[in-house]
Amino acid sequence: MQLVKYKSKPLESWQKAKELRLAHYKDVMTAKERGKLLVEGGTEGMISLPAGLGEDYVYFGGEPYGATIATDPKFSQECEEAVESGNFARDLCSYMRNYWGSMLLDKTPFGTKFPRPDFCFQLHICDSHAKWYQYVSEHYGVPYFAIEAPPITMKNGALDLGNFNDRVDYMTNEMLACIDWMEKVTGRKYNDDLFREAVRNECFSTRTWAAVCTLQKNIPAPLDQKTMFALYIISVLIRHRKESANFYKMLLDEVKDRVANKIAALPTERCRILDDSQPPWYFLKLYRHMEQYGAVTIGSHYSFLLAGAFSEQPDGSWGPSKTPDERGMPMKTRRDICTAYATWYAERPVFEGLLMPIYRNQQIVRLAKEWKANAVLLHLNRGCEGLSQSILEQRLALQKEGLIVGTYEGNMGDKRELDETQVIDRIDALMEALGLTKIPESAS
Repeated sequence: MQLVKYKSKPLESWQKAKELRLAHYKDVMTAKERGKLLVEGGTEGMISLPAGLGEDYVYFGGEPYGATIATDPKFSQECEEAVESGNFARDLCSYMRNYWGSMLLDKTPFGTKFPRPDFCFQLHICDSHAKWYQYVSEHYGVPYFAIEAPPITMKNGALDLGNFNDRVDYMTNEMLACIDWMEKVTGRKYNDDLFREAVRNECFSTRTWAAVCTLQKNIPAPLDQKTMFALYIISVLIRHRKESANFYKMLLDEVKDRVANKIAALPTERCRILDDSQPPWYFLKLYRHMEQYGAVTIGSHYSFLLAGAFSEQPDGSWGPSKTPDERGMPMKTRRDICTAYATWYAERPVFEGLLMPIYRNQQIVRLAKEWKANAVLLHLNRGCEGLSQSILEQRLALQKEGLIVGTYEGNMGDKRELDETQVIDRIDALMEALGLTKIPESAS
């Protein structure tokens, strides 16, 4: 295979993403001493909803915090053992175990005590979610509200649109009830203008991240997966804030420029790998290992869809969704805003995939084809029940479409469940199946 070398240069937006991430965690860890309202819950949830309680609102999301702990295997193991000593099962969500362990130990990777929330707030879409924050609320004796993601039904292999409208109405009413509840437990008057602004920031952030991910269809890929993990996290953590919207506007402009000038994430790109779910955060060098073969990981179902709002475009491809404002949806009254927000969530493919595994199988095939992947790498991740359900069926669905699939076993947040040598061996086997050999250092 002839080696083509593309131009490459560092991503300028990467440093800004790092600054925003660190500033957010500093905000979280010092929120209480500065008199701010601290809310804790899952980052997949409707984090714009508490924004109406005031401009001093800070949201502490559990999943990325669990991943942060996972990057420090020594502290992560302390957290997991603290949870296991309390008779909790080892096969529970490893993000949740890292989070709970940090809470029980009352220490964080930032050298602070674990922050005590004013209340907990969660969208219940995965089997761990509701129980995760029930335990936190009981531990601290604080109020807790969970919004239920209603089930999806299908007709003739497609989503049931009648069911879709019912789901929107159901979530709208849940959000309205939650607002009344938040006013009671905090003693604060809810501000619809702040809520509307937060929803606009969130919708812009998530649709713009989807636009960035869509540019990964280009050859060479302007970004690689390891870099994208540092970029998608802003949408996960603070998508309801103006800083997030501004960041993604800047990032999109930069990535468009990289595409226009054929600036590659990997200058020796000759093979494109689609990833699947959460990686083992303590072993991200697996991506750099693939790059030795000229294989760039162009993204994943996880990094694309968790932080991005995708919808079908006029040409039948996947691309960024239109925001409520772009669709002309009214957002004048509180109910209007809740309806627009519920619609935004009901349409998100990531939630469709979580609630309907057969639909997730279709999604992973679609991503592989549209993003021109030569192969797909699946993490048989024992740390996440939600995204690992049906994963071997995904493998079959991909193979049925003629795609090469590699797998490895591990755990996104628990280093005890991953054999690094075995993972490298499995990746080497995948590269061999693709007909690739390592590129000599003199040529890379």
